[in-house]
Amino acid sequence: MPWDSAGSLVRMLRIGLTGGIGSGKSAVAAHLASLGAVIVDSDVLAREVVAPGTPGLAAIAEAFGDGVIAADGTLDRPALAARVFGDTAARRVLESITHPRVRARAAELFAAAPADAIVVNDVPLLAEVGLAPTYHLVIVVETPLETRIERLAGRGMPEAEARGRIAAQLDDAGRRRVADVVLDNSGGLDDLHAAIDALWRERLVPYERNVRERTIARRSEKLHIAAYDPAWPARFARIAARLEYSLGDTALRVDHIGSTSVPGLAAKDVIDIQVTVADLAGADAAVPALEAAGFVRLEWITHDDPKPFAPDPADWAKRLFGGTDPTDITQIHFRVEGTHGWRFALMFRDWLRADDAARESYEAHKFALSAEHAATSDYAEAKEPWFTEALPRLEEWARRSGWEPSPR
Repeated sequence: MPWDSAGSLVRMLRIGLTGGIGSGKSAVAAHLASLGAVIVDSDVLAREVVAPGTPGLAAIAEAFGDGVIAADGTLDRPALAARVFGDTAARRVLESITHPRVRARAAELFAAAPADAIVVNDVPLLAEVGLAPTYHLVIVVETPLETRIERLAGRGMPEAEARGRIAAQLDDAGRRRVADVVLDNSGGLDDLHAAIDALWRERLVPYERNVRERTIARRSEKLHIAAYDPAWPARFARIAARLEYSLGDTALRVDHIGSTSVPGLAAKDVIDIQVTVADLAGADAAVPALEAAGFVRLEWITHDDPKPFAPDPADWAKRLFGGTDPTDITQIHFRVEGTHGWRFALMFRDWLRADDAARESYEAHKFALSAEHAATSDYAEAKEPWFTEALPRLEEWARRSGWEPSPR
């Protein structure tokens, strides 16, 4: 994460931009720049960190020999490419030299950007090197294979080389796994620019403001129960990766909970996540890192609603954080391992996953209440008694199945 000169975490919107070779990633970066984004181009930085006289160039010469240094003292890129292309071990040596230097220089540029900047880091191998969790949002540019080959041919690259380079990179499905946004660049520039304009206006600008001002993105008060979305687990996985990156050892485990974690169950389009901690002081200490990552604490919520078998609110203590992404509403529940609230969240989820009748009953109750309550907050309050009424069935299922939380 970027730090300022005083050693504080910088709260600014960090966007990762990636795509396969020939996908049109540079066109996306150029249009984002025209809208006001600060572009940090890792290809440019990769050249900068191996310029003549740099420690990076010296390290490459030591690893690969003087044959990769041109007569004028610059890096002989074709010679180096010939050495590493198709040689996994050699490529990893090169990456161990260049990638840390590029990341360090990118962090400097992020920290130097204005406080209200939307900083876009153009990284060709973002997915391959595992950088996705370091950004608030990842944009992947996707273009059909043959179109990419035509574009590369237009730059003078032979078709065989183009196909080889594309095959050496992660495929579209692999990049899509880390993508919060996929930009389709199969059409013309007008279509691409229109998609970028909408993304900028509807998501990036309000997201930046929310991160800077520590404003939680709220679920709509207009209630909508959506059919189960198979994309919900992937959204959870991306958010969980960001939380794990930000929290380090503070997070003992990160679980998808709530209705969106139950396959086949209709739900509000909200991702609920439980972060297991050893104590709530750990969650409190992590507030600066969480804010920098785009998660803000709701300080007035300190515990869950107690259940009859444990009526003391102290047994249900937690910390609740909300996400700042305006189109990916997220709630993060920090609970201490082994507490009533922690066990109940996991047990209830596992019950609904395992018991078709319980899941169908809960879904029917949701739809019945949604017909009576137009506002989300009213619906949430009206739904709470169902949990108490269902508790005997839940406890019976847990006893019969021998339920225990899954291992970390």
